[in-house]
Amino acid sequence: MRIVFMGTPDFSVPVLDALVDAGHEVVAVYSQPPRPAGRGKKERPSPVQARAEALGLTVRHPVSLKGSEAQAEFAALNADVAVVVAYGLILPQAILDAPQAGCLNIHASLLPRWRGAAPIHRAIMAGDTETGVCIMQMEAGLDTGPVLLRKVTAIGAEETTGALHDRLATIGANAIVKVLDTLPDLSPQPQAEDRVTYAAKIDKAEARVNWSQPAEDVDRLIRGLSPFPGAWCDVNGERIKLLGSRLVDGHGAPGSVLDGFTIACGTGAIEVTVAQRAGKKAMPAQNVLQGLSLGNLLA
Repeated sequence: MRIVFMGTPDFSVPVLDALVDAGHEVVAVYSQPPRPAGRGKKERPSPVQARAEALGLTVRHPVSLKGSEAQAEFAALNADVAVVVAYGLILPQAILDAPQAGCLNIHASLLPRWRGAAPIHRAIMAGDTETGVCIMQMEAGLDTGPVLLRKVTAIGAEETTGALHDRLATIGANAIVKVLDTLPDLSPQPQAEDRVTYAAKIDKAEARVNWSQPAEDVDRLIRGLSPFPGAWCDVNGERIKLLGSRLVDGHGAPGSVLDGFTIACGTGAIEVTVAQRAGKKAMPAQNVLQGLSLGNLLA
């Protein structure tokens, strides 16, 4: 098929690779413009742009698709379908209508649960036991379109957003190839509007650990915000990121250190398994403890 691919972050890269490996003709790749990054603030292309250029594909990165010129350029590609995954721009109706089979979106949740910006984070933070990927026929609304294919996967008891992100990217890549192979035979299924939830963008203000919360909630927060932005607590005036955890037996005053990096919560306790000091790399918690005194209480 003649495909326009639209994506930006690392999550989108396996999908682009899968489309190329499946033999589809990717006539153009749309991605967010390069952004200043690093200490020198030099412009850095998105992961999708970098991969597309390595594959020898044409890359476009318009700031907007609302103008008639950008829409005409898109329509002139005469694509059979557009595949969209974490692109980052709103697609006007003229863009949605241009490909013969419309635009298909790969969304990292079991729609209609967790429409919106942060479905992986929110699924873990809410304590969901399963999630997945939906291939959706795009409409003008936010993740409102009918679903063509749904792939379900369990969320591991110690799984972080980072680990789940990588698994779902692979699941999505395999799923879109299957959808394109069988597209004429698929029947889009409308979403149940009475089961809609929204995955609001993560606010850094959510990241500070409140040890008076139940251990289950603290554990979900730590895993859900790992690796970014990273849940954190204050240890002797130093901000320590907590990037991995598990539920363990134990009880005590909320925030008190029970053993090693095992911390009492409002009810129950958690063991921090991965942590990061300011200016350092993330590492196993026992390595962090070699140069850090937790004291008797974490704030």
